[in-house]
Amino acid sequence: MFLRLFVISLFLLTMVQSKKRPPPSDVWNYRDGSGKVNMRGVANLTEILDNWRFDILTQMRNSLTQDHQSLLPDYARISPLSDALGDLFKEFNSLKEHLGDLTEKFSALEVTVDEMKLKLAETPRQRVNFPKRKVLVPKKKVPVQ
Repeated sequence: MFLRLFVISLFLLTMVQSKKRPPPSDVWNYRDGSGKVNMRGVANLTEILDNWRFDILTQMRNSLTQDHQSLLPDYARISPLSDALGDLFKEFNSLKEHLGDLTEKFSALEVTVDEMKLKLAETPRQRVNFPKRKVLVPKKKVPVQ
């Protein structure tokens, strides 16, 4: 009896406590506390970020003008690559021309095959009657008594 009363009172206590709390808001109100923002700090942060941008761009410009090989690829490798790519294009174009020649050669054969297909479709198929085969049935052996 005491245990039931304790469980019921515990349940009621949690219900009362949950009703006292306001429901949590899913939407963040960015205007809360906007009057407390230190604008001097925001201006300082903007100035710091702007200085960083200037320093990074200056360092990149100096690196490109003074030591460009550390940032850019080795230009000595580009020429052999372009030669190899040019050879590949030449090979591809020759294969395309060869394919065109083969297409011209097979066009006559294709016409002939199409004509043969039409002739086969127009002629009715004849049924071939094969002679019936004799089925050999083994004789039953009669058991001897």
